[in-house]
This record gives sequence, structure tokens and C-alpha cells, in this order.
Amino acid sequence: MLRAATEMVGRTGLTVSLEHLSFEDVIREAGVARSAAYRRWPYKEMFFGDLLKELARAVELAEVAGRESDALVRRVIADRLDWLGTPAGRRRLLVDVLRLGGEHDFAVLADSPAWRSYLALHATVQSLPPGELRDDVASALAESERGFLERVATSWERWAGLLGHRIRPGLGVTPATVATLASASLRGLTLMAAITPDAVREPVTADPFGTGPAQWNLAALGAASVAAVVFEEDPTITWDESRAAAVRAALDDEPPRRRGQTGEAGGT
Repeated sequence: MLRAATEMVGRTGLTVSLEHLSFEDVIREAGVARSAAYRRWPYKEMFFGDLLKELARAVELAEVAGRESDALVRRVIADRLDWLGTPAGRRRLLVDVLRLGGEHDFAVLADSPAWRSYLALHATVQSLPPGELRDDVASALAESERGFLERVATSWERWAGLLGHRIRPGLGVTPATVATLASASLRGLTLMAAITPDAVREPVTADPFGTGPAQWNLAALGAASVAAVVFEEDPTITWDESRAAAVRAALDDEPPRRRGQTGEAGGT
């Protein structure tokens, strides 16, 4: 039996489902009439199909990791403004933003039910049979993914630029490329953390930017490794008092895409 089942899974892949949810329990939780629920969804499979689409649309992935990241980055920079006076100091400041921001984002995502649901939805959509339901869920997840990567790309470009760094000319990459690479590393590590938490969460001593060894978690080190290859100090920027004043003003300003809203989006 086990051998046969293993061979079947090998042919079809292991599926993720909503079988742990009881339709009857949902009816009781919602406080609606049982007859009304069954009129709307004569078969529970119809309800679970609509639920998958609702879950995929409801994922606010850009908010999962971004609620506190921007505030953290601001504090890191504000506490080290005196480092802006030299190229070595600015490089060191960027390193601290990546190190502390990466640690924060990993901690938030690894412990987030919303993030776990998002990853489970990715697995679920691959196990759905081809058809309208699969297309609808995949489309909603893709929209959420685009929003997440846009937030990450905007954040990387914004904070690196503020600290006087740019993407190296001629590399052929964009902020979206950087966001995709960094988020892929972070995503893989959050998956691994559920199974091998000690291996993933144990800090390592590393020096990815040549600014001196420090304690890094693997998620932050992955992001910093991408940054070390991609970013360089922007030679077109003159670091004078007006530039320093612009940095201080930026720390007091609201995030560009969240002005006037509660919750902040930023981070690494």
C-alpha cells in the first residue's frame, strides 16, 4: 500500500487541500442558515473552490513583511547619520540596513500565518486540475506577487539611493531583478525554517561587503550577497551638507506609496 501510494504521488505530485476545514463548521461559524448555505453551494467542493479564489484575492502580501520594515530602516539610518561623511561609513551603513532589515523581514515572514497560507496556496494551485478555477487562483496569486515584488524593488532602490548607492551600470539588471533574487532566497529560507529551524536561524559570522565581520542570519546574508554584487557607490553624488540635509528630510517623510495611510511598507 505504501509503495503503491508513493508511486502514485510520484506521478501526480503531493497535493495541498482544504480538507481540514469542515463545511458544516464554517456554516456554524458564519451564523447563517444551513439551507441558505446549501442553496448557494449545493456541493462543498463548489464552496472550497470559491474559498480558494477568495483566499488568493485576500492575500495582502505587500503588507505582511512591510508593516514595520520601513520604520526599522529609518531608525537604523537615523542612529548612524554621522557615518554618511565618508564612503566607508556609507557602505557600512548600507550593510547595517541590510543586516538588520533582513533579520526583521525573516522573523516576520517565518512566523506569519498569512505568509504560510500564501505559500500553501502556491502549492495548492499546482495541484488543481487545469481549468477556470486554477486560472483564477493563479491570476490572483500573480497579482499579489507583483505587488510584493514592486514593494521590495521600490524599497531597495529608495534606501540604497538615499545612502548614495546605485545599480552598477552594464549589469543588465533592474530593481525588479534584485527584488526577485532577494525574495526568492528569503522565501526558500522561510520554508526551510519550518523543518530545520536551527540550521536556518543560527547566525553566522560573515563580511559580505568588506566592512568587517558581523553576525548575520542567513536571510540577511542572502540579501546582502545580492546587494554586494549589484550595488556600487554612485560617483555622481556629492556628499555635502545639502545632501545630508536631504537624507534627514527623507527620514521624516512618509513612504511615497503609503502617504496618508496607516501601516508602512518598506524593508529589504
